[in-house]
Amino acid sequence: MVAPKEALRVGLLGCGVVGSQVARLLVEQSEDLAARVGAPLELVGIAVRDTSKARDGVDPSLLTDDAHGLVARCDIVVEVLGGIEPARTLILESFAAGASVVTANKALLAQDGPTLYSAADAAGVDLYFEAAVAGAIPLVRPMRESLAGDRVTRVLGIVNGTTNYILDEMTTKGLAFDEVLRTAQELGYAEADPTADVEGHDAAAKAAILASLAFHTRVSLDDVACEGITKISADDVAWATETGHAIKLLAIAELTDAGVSARVHPALLPSRHPLAGVGGAFNAVFVEAEAAGPLMFYGQGAGGAPTASAVIGDVVSVARHRVLGGKGPDESSYASHPLAPADAAVTSYQFRLRVDDKPGVLARVAQVVAEHSVSIEAMRQQGTPAGGVANLVLTTHRAPEAALAATVAEIAGLDVVQEVTSVLRVEGA
Repeated sequence: MVAPKEALRVGLLGCGVVGSQVARLLVEQSEDLAARVGAPLELVGIAVRDTSKARDGVDPSLLTDDAHGLVARCDIVVEVLGGIEPARTLILESFAAGASVVTANKALLAQDGPTLYSAADAAGVDLYFEAAVAGAIPLVRPMRESLAGDRVTRVLGIVNGTTNYILDEMTTKGLAFDEVLRTAQELGYAEADPTADVEGHDAAAKAAILASLAFHTRVSLDDVACEGITKISADDVAWATETGHAIKLLAIAELTDAGVSARVHPALLPSRHPLAGVGGAFNAVFVEAEAAGPLMFYGQGAGGAPTASAVIGDVVSVARHRVLGGKGPDESSYASHPLAPADAAVTSYQFRLRVDDKPGVLARVAQVVAEHSVSIEAMRQQGTPAGGVANLVLTTHRAPEAALAATVAEIAGLDVVQEVTSVLRVEGA
């Protein structure tokens, strides 16, 4: 490919929190970006629904409601609309017109990534998406390129800042979930409808992308077992601290004997684990690889400027390819590992019980655990309240999810057990 003598034309789809920051960086850093790329980058248009709406720092003459026309005249298209449509159609139109695409759209990649990868490959252009997982943290490129010569075995990630902020506030201030959620909404950490965050859907989309990258296997959002944090209580958080743990919403991808396992759920992390100390709205991802060993990626996982930083990094990469020739890595799905069912995941449980305070109860509980081929790592009794009731806390060794769930279900049915008050998985031990 011959180096262009004129500027590379960049079109921006969306001008919200992230899009406006991308536009700002393209203009303010134009000279530096041109030097890094080897050609100027010209922002030729920004597609929005309402061109009459004022947008601070954005030249109104760039705004257009003709997104289809915009992508047809660009060399690079940046998609920060979010959602499935019209983002998918516009990205495919961009490829058909010969444009490379930079996107932050985790939902679309998790749902229909293979379609986009195939279209980009057929057109001989780039599809880059660093900002789709963990915002400003350089993660996708290391997974796709830096670790291409290694074998990743496991990925543990705090990839949703809203839930991490909520759990951190519950831990440090002893507050209830609903109270912290209201504060998070007032501060702008949580949306008015926080479902995607607190129910784990946002993290699940990122887990699908991470699993696909780590294990060279197509993993979609539908393949990710998902559980949110809405049932986490102040008692859960207090007891986690008592037992030397922190509760985090984890995105987990690992290669097991049954295949690729991808899941999202709240979990207890030992306080010594690097992820346990990640506070506030920050993100962090812990990668385990055979040759490299453990790797930690940490930083701001959301926000306009941090996410725009990752987007601009991708723009520079794809622009260089257009100047110098060649393209970046395509989808790597050669391994095609089977996808492990959710109940085949291997984990540990910590569960709390209210039981009759009388002889023989511990023996009956231990017998049920043994019958399911699960072993107990630790058993503790909380202070016994009045009324002949004891509170037990049991932590198991690692076992298949199916066996652990069946164990808890049978224990809950014992006549000496009044209630199973909490069940949490333990990871990172």
